[in-house]
Amino acid sequence: MSAPDDTLAEFFPKYNPPIRPRKHTCVGLGMEVIKRLKVLEKDFPGISKSMMLVSCDENIQDLVDYTTSSPGPQGFLIETEKDHVMVAIHVRIGGRAGVFLSDLGYHISRVVTVMADRCYPHTGWFTQSDEPHCRKEYNYQINTLNSHYIEWHERETRGESVKERLSLIYTGKAYLSAVAVTEKRNLVWDLRSLLARNPKGHLTAGIYFPLKRKEQQFTMFFDGHSGKQRKKLTFDTFLERQKIPDEVVDEVEQCNDQLRLKDGELLCILKRLATIMADEEYMTELLDINNKITELSAGN
Repeated sequence: MSAPDDTLAEFFPKYNPPIRPRKHTCVGLGMEVIKRLKVLEKDFPGISKSMMLVSCDENIQDLVDYTTSSPGPQGFLIETEKDHVMVAIHVRIGGRAGVFLSDLGYHISRVVTVMADRCYPHTGWFTQSDEPHCRKEYNYQINTLNSHYIEWHERETRGESVKERLSLIYTGKAYLSAVAVTEKRNLVWDLRSLLARNPKGHLTAGIYFPLKRKEQQFTMFFDGHSGKQRKKLTFDTFLERQKIPDEVVDEVEQCNDQLRLKDGELLCILKRLATIMADEEYMTELLDINNKITELSAGN
């Protein structure tokens, strides 16, 4: 147990994050999937031993260098974040190698099939989400230079603007440091969200916000009495409960219900967040830790 007067920078390296029920990041969701799929063992003997958490590095800059410098990611441990995990199962279909991927952390509502030869039943490109302001498409394929890696291609279209991103998933071995590395790294991530999705993975309601030292605000969206609503609100609005405008309280309550939270829970969360965000010393320490991890992973 750390001393009460520890700074965040002193406390963070010692902290062992718990995996809490119903408060899952990608790590907890992956563990929950493995736990639930074990009921398939009777019909598919061996599936329990075949399932594993695998690690993912997001925003890969040099695909060839990354996949060919060493057989696995061990040569990159100093310069990678391992900021995401998912569940993988190696399969053979008619003697052809493939991998099943389940990624609830990115709210993908299907099991993705990745065949080495990219033939049926290879999933290929699919639309992950198609909102009026943004369409996201994903594609997964085994890397031709190193079969232990799966390339995850993302294409995001906003009007005439198209952005592409490449991530790499390592499926050569199970990822054993999901809690100590990925869960812990995400504690100081500079983007936060609390979201509800429908069974197809589409967003229905929630809040999200970047962590900033100044101009602290969040976006709240939900289906309102007059259609879809998207509001930008400042955190300081919620510092004092009695000063929150009635119309804002009503909107928060609508969002609360669609997030399937207890009565008044979202309002309490926002008040706690407002208090935390107003603590300049804490916010400075948290963002400094996040920046140091980012710099380390970039090799700076």
